[in-house]
Amino acid sequence: MSFSAELKNCALPPHHTQDTLGAAFTELRALLGPENVEIVSTASLDDKSYYDPPKTHDPFHILGQDELVASAVLRPGSTEDVQAIVKLANKHRLPIWPTSIGRNFGYGGAAPRVRGSAVVDLGARMNKVLDLNEPNAFALIEPGVTFLGLYEEIQRRGMKLWVDSPDLGGGSVLGNTLDRGVGYTPYGDHFGTHCGMEVVLPNGEVVRTGMGALPDKNQPTGSANTWQLFPYGFGPFHDGIFTQSNYGIVTKMGVWLMPDPGGYQAFMISFQKDEDLHPAIEIIRPLRIAGILQNTPSIRSATLDLAVGGPRKDYSLTGKPLTSAEIDNAVAKSTTKIGRWSFYGALYGPEAVRDVFWAAIKGAFSKIPGATFHFPSDVPPEKSVLHIREGTLRGLPTFTELEWTNFVPNGSAFFFSPISPVSGDHADRQYKLAKDRCDEFGFDYIGTFTVGMRELHHIVCLVFDRTNEEEKKRAYKMLNLMVQDCADAGYGEYRTHLALMDQIAGTYNWNDNALMKLNETLKDALDPNGIMAPGKSGVWPQAYREVKKRVVSGTSKI
Repeated sequence: MSFSAELKNCALPPHHTQDTLGAAFTELRALLGPENVEIVSTASLDDKSYYDPPKTHDPFHILGQDELVASAVLRPGSTEDVQAIVKLANKHRLPIWPTSIGRNFGYGGAAPRVRGSAVVDLGARMNKVLDLNEPNAFALIEPGVTFLGLYEEIQRRGMKLWVDSPDLGGGSVLGNTLDRGVGYTPYGDHFGTHCGMEVVLPNGEVVRTGMGALPDKNQPTGSANTWQLFPYGFGPFHDGIFTQSNYGIVTKMGVWLMPDPGGYQAFMISFQKDEDLHPAIEIIRPLRIAGILQNTPSIRSATLDLAVGGPRKDYSLTGKPLTSAEIDNAVAKSTTKIGRWSFYGALYGPEAVRDVFWAAIKGAFSKIPGATFHFPSDVPPEKSVLHIREGTLRGLPTFTELEWTNFVPNGSAFFFSPISPVSGDHADRQYKLAKDRCDEFGFDYIGTFTVGMRELHHIVCLVFDRTNEEEKKRAYKMLNLMVQDCADAGYGEYRTHLALMDQIAGTYNWNDNALMKLNETLKDALDPNGIMAPGKSGVWPQAYREVKKRVVSGTSKI
């Protein structure tokens, strides 16, 4: 196929023609090799699967399949390749969109925010564990290292270290950290347990943060031997500006690992009534702040656990969202001992330590009438979320929870994630807000509350049929309303899908949008040509602000 034929169905980024885009791709192919510059045709997009995710678009598209789509996929093999890509992008004013693995599940996958951007697929070739240190419990990794890959490397070396994995283990450790994702062991705050970055800035220059800025020719990395031990170094701490941002491409990152605690026990506490959510959250707060709940625990709706166990038609043949009575009936018939809400946590340390914590936890939750307490040995493994969580809560990367996307035909996921205080009143308010909207628009409420140290993450898991255009429009309308519902109630989302980035960024508008003004000032200073991930988290460079309204925002292509 000729080069011009390849570009025939290619999505053009702003300010480009086929000729100017072709000139950019010609130089990129000379740099990376033709096999590492894949031109994307909008005529043959394939949604593929979580196990083989597309790098071209969002496989769980809530907008049109070709709304958020790349013009090309670039596969660098080193930091030097990334630098060269950035310099060529500046030369040709080509917008680029870095991604690690492309499994940003429920938040947009590898798709770019601006249609026609070139996706920089860091994980395809930059996938090495560069250092793994057991005595100091850290790893130095590239973007393509997945939670499962890091776990397997630790096992291969026979080290007594744990990885903290989110619900699904196929994502990038580095990518999840940069999106401020969470896991479920005591090391569940992934950004809080990172240490040191290597970053390619929008001008192609490379910086190392923290102690990495101190050169040491005696170390294999060329940086101080404390790069992965002390995150702050000297002077301003910059790492945070490279999370959920478009200020640089992180090519290496340190991550702290959890030493084997010498004992472990997962547990589930089931609550039989919908209204038990309030007292359960009130009990969780003091236990979590005091450290009696040692990990990042979660309390999940019955519909989420039922969805893991099977499609909705297993519980109702109406083709409609489950009613409260149908949920109660399904819970009663389940062999997994779940309740209307099920709390999943774990105990860590020697048996004597675990016994003390368990006595305190069981005593506190026993105050809720009808609460039942279960260990994995009490529950049959078939379709049991407790058995899945037993692995996740000890850092074992799994994939089983992907099953809940099959709750409806052609199931796709969209996560909506507001934050509140750890309070029964706030949990009730958020639950009612989300459930009322789901009822209004004809979707099942599927949700989980995950508890940080002092904040409550309410993850609403919207499952929809991506082949049903009417259902997608209905879902998108509902989500837009929920953003404002939450903002009006004082709740902001901590992470979001590409399609909601502008709207959510607009709710963080205290003091005449002072935060966005700061974000844009940084963006224009670091990236005057606006080539790096324009629109990421609602931050647009000067070069794109005049076309912002025409850039994909849920209503139109460029």
